[in-house]
Amino acid sequence: MKNMHEQYQQVAVPQLQKQFGYQTPFAAPRILKVVINVGTGKVRDKKDAIEMIERHLAFIAAQKPSLRSAKKAVASFKSRKGMTVGYAATLRGARMFDFLDRLVHFAIPRTRDFRGIPLRSIDHGGNLTVGIREHIVFPEMIGEDIRAIFGLEATIVTNAKTREEAIALFRLLGFPLQK
Repeated sequence: MKNMHEQYQQVAVPQLQKQFGYQTPFAAPRILKVVINVGTGKVRDKKDAIEMIERHLAFIAAQKPSLRSAKKAVASFKSRKGMTVGYAATLRGARMFDFLDRLVHFAIPRTRDFRGIPLRSIDHGGNLTVGIREHIVFPEMIGEDIRAIFGLEATIVTNAKTREEAIALFRLLGFPLQK
């Protein structure tokens, strides 16, 4: 099994050049970054639960996540300005490709009732957003003391000019997109 970066360089770029008629390999679309988001939701008042979310997200992302604060108070959500409402980690380079390998080859196949990533998850800018309901599908969580399960969202940002280029890129990289 090739890793995601080798797959991109050896398989995806030549195919994209042939399919879309790019003159140079540098014109082919590529993945720029992956942003992983987790909302704290109802556990935002419990210090130990928030620390657990931060620790587990750090295991999954292989780097310390940054906290996201509320920009303004919203009474119906019982949030105040400056309160921690989530965590995010932005991955680039080798960590990004390592995370994508684990996402495509281990986490997504372990998801319950998975029938492929819907094409509507790709926006017109060529970015793919995947929601994962249970963080325990990642291989890093096996053997960990899991007291609570939380969901997360991974946004894969590309520099594709059109949605069709992004769909072709994701299919060539082995993402399980629906037909």
